[in-house]
Amino acid sequence: MNLPAFTIAGVPWQAWLGWVWAAYALVLAVWIVLQKRSPVATLAWIMVLGLMPVVGMAVYAGFGPQRIQRQRLKRWHGRAALLSQDEMRTLRADRPEPPVWATQHARLIERSCGLPMASCASVQLLGSGAQTLDALLHAIAAARHHVHLAYYIFEPDVTGRAVLQALTAKAREGVQVCLLVDAIGSRRLCSRRGRQRELAPFLAAGGQFAVFHPARLDRFRPLVNLRTHRKLAICDGRVGFTGGINITDDENERVRGPHAWRDTHLRLQGGAVRWLQYLFLQDWAYASGATLPGDMLPPEPPEGSLPVQIVASGPDTDGEAIHRAMIDAINLARERIWLATPYFVPTEPALLALTNAALRGVQVKLMVPQHSDSRVVSAAARSYFSELQRAGVLIFEYEGRMFHAKTLLVDQHYGMVGSANFDNRSFRLNFEAAAVVYTTDFNEALARMFDRDLSHCRRVPADRRLHLGQRLFEAVARLFSPLL
Repeated sequence: MNLPAFTIAGVPWQAWLGWVWAAYALVLAVWIVLQKRSPVATLAWIMVLGLMPVVGMAVYAGFGPQRIQRQRLKRWHGRAALLSQDEMRTLRADRPEPPVWATQHARLIERSCGLPMASCASVQLLGSGAQTLDALLHAIAAARHHVHLAYYIFEPDVTGRAVLQALTAKAREGVQVCLLVDAIGSRRLCSRRGRQRELAPFLAAGGQFAVFHPARLDRFRPLVNLRTHRKLAICDGRVGFTGGINITDDENERVRGPHAWRDTHLRLQGGAVRWLQYLFLQDWAYASGATLPGDMLPPEPPEGSLPVQIVASGPDTDGEAIHRAMIDAINLARERIWLATPYFVPTEPALLALTNAALRGVQVKLMVPQHSDSRVVSAAARSYFSELQRAGVLIFEYEGRMFHAKTLLVDQHYGMVGSANFDNRSFRLNFEAAAVVYTTDFNEALARMFDRDLSHCRRVPADRRLHLGQRLFEAVARLFSPLL
């Protein structure tokens, strides 16, 4: 039995559907093109969303640059009211001259994110979650005025409870204690159960808590982009921590044993900590809608003479400071570039900088995990291996546990440790922080740590043999690299 075809005004419904889809695709393409993003990202958005005609507009409205523009405006208003002119003059009083070779590099960082060269009395490299936890708890216990923490992941597990107990104890002593977490990375702590069970003693003791970009039914927030991926801890404006280690058992070998993630963090003491303090105050004012009372900057001159510069980036500005700093440092290299990152999905300029360095004879080593927590990102990373190896880049995969360190060392006198991965998401879509240390001693310490990690790696052969399915998966994952 043949049923009559459904028509509208005598035209088959399939034709109407095709015309509607064509109109949708045209409007979407014009809208995306007018955002003036990079050509690769623009084409990727058009291709991906053109294949999703039902939900494409909603997805782009949530994840696309329009949302970033609105967040940029709100964040700028919060920053403008953060510090008085006198406080800013105090903050900028510690302004040592950078090493001669780094003068232009330091100027690039300052102009792209507004943070000038500073100094430190000490910079300690921390190579494990347990070591970092011990140093953090010691700094919290010694605090007398304030303790400020901002983390992407803060889990209410054994590690998280230890930190919460230390923070609660300080709050009971009358110390100002503020904890800022990301809504997605710390969703268990932000949940109703987390607030009632884990946070209740902390809040009852006088601690303050804020959530970065909470997801609410009445105000949609992107689930992936616009996250604060920073890991910051500041005690009295004198001791600070930043790097890649979150507050979680996954990075604590005392809990997870040999399965704990391998990661790197920094403990800083001196003037550069003031800029970590400034970043925290920005994030707190933006997330909570309120500024913190009281003088957050130590009145005495900062101690130390080690040249250190804090770098900050996020989608609220066009500076891309960490992206620019990494590329510029790579371009400055004359002897070696040792890069460690858990997620390697380079932008075109970053990929070109690495291959250029290798082609001009610089030793370029890239360390990535053999097994990460994202198969798509790992496949996208491996899609770049052949091109890098043809240029002379040596690629190593960390075997066994998850490798999560984010470090860059250049030649004999440059080292960077931070929260940013070597990918588009960290460079352009999330809020990140890093510290650049311009000393030979720190560079050597970072190199020794890199060498120790190499003992757990296998070098990726230049003649990798992949079957068709693997090659196709890597190629498709690479197509999505501007969105990863």
